Amino acid sequence: MDFDFTWVLLGFPIAFTLGWLASRLDLRQLRIENRQAPKAYFRGLNFLLNEQQDQAIDAFIEAVQNDPDTSELHFALGNLFRRRGEYERAVRVHEHLMSRGDLTQPERDRAQHALALDFLKAGLLDRAEIALRKLEGTSYGEESMLALLAIYERSRDWAHATEIAGKLDSASHGSFSGRQAHYLCEQALTASASGDTEEALGTLQQAIRLAPNSPRPLIDLAKLQSQLGRHQDAFETLLKLEKTAPQALPLAASLLGNVAQQSGRQQQATDLLQASYASMPSIDLVEAIIKLDSNPGEPRDRYVQHLEHEPSLVAAAKWIAGEKLGDEHQHILVQRALDKATKPLMRYRCAACGFEATQHFWHCPGCQAWDSYPARRIEEL
Repeated sequence: MDFDFTWVLLGFPIAFTLGWLASRLDLRQLRIENRQAPKAYFRGLNFLLNEQQDQAIDAFIEAVQNDPDTSELHFALGNLFRRRGEYERAVRVHEHLMSRGDLTQPERDRAQHALALDFLKAGLLDRAEIALRKLEGTSYGEESMLALLAIYERSRDWAHATEIAGKLDSASHGSFSGRQAHYLCEQALTASASGDTEEALGTLQQAIRLAPNSPRPLIDLAKLQSQLGRHQDAFETLLKLEKTAPQALPLAASLLGNVAQQSGRQQQATDLLQASYASMPSIDLVEAIIKLDSNPGEPRDRYVQHLEHEPSLVAAAKWIAGEKLGDEHQHILVQRALDKATKPLMRYRCAACGFEATQHFWHCPGCQAWDSYPARRIEEL
């Protein structure tokens, strides 16, 4: 049977036509997809600007599905999940980014940083620590170390906090010597509580060398020396406090009075307290002076003298406490009312967040700021 070339000649144009149609369909589909991805992306931006986060997430998911290789869309989607508190989904997005082999090193660092923030926001501090440690030496290095510092403070891991603060200080990211001194004081408290007083004393001396103008190491050292019966040493330590950080002396006024009585240096302590009071009147200094005063009739006069310097309701209440106001029952009622009114005035207040407390804190329980509590009572501010 002879082969009919007529069918071949007819088949060429048909095959060409079908190929042309197929290519046109592919190009059309590609153009539709390319139009859909930007359209979904811009729709997501529009929702985001209008604070419609649910709709924005849906739009970005659509955009990512149409263009899975776009890293910026993944970053936007992951950040949205984190802002909404959907930390598991944020972690999956950023882990998917980290698994890609086509990411540049800056993008990989950015994804690592975003992943660390996901863990941090989710409260997974151990995983956040690992992720942040990997950013050391990158463009996110300083930010990651500050986040690590917050983690160690939150978990009261003072040894690691000291290490990170030292790195930040040596890298010229501001002075962290005061913060390091606080960490060393915290370690000294732990050592003292466990009975290792020599370790505590050495750590406090290290803190003093590191931050000689910081009041806390000197006050903590004087307290520990007093507990050990070394009252002369404690008194000398508080003399250093008066020279290096005189504004903090009201915090140690009561302690100064105690160690002065134990060491027989009442007059020297009284002179020091009165000199400090002359430059900065304080009810704590008044109480310490009264404690050291040998004249039993002086206390009420001291309160009157304080009222000449400061309109103090606390001093007035203490003066009235020693005065007989007619009927004893009436006196008790008046004194009870004054005590209730003055109690809030004897608190300390954080200058950063306004958190009030009956005791002075070096580290605010409210906002976690360091050295944010003035050494003065609320009434004296």
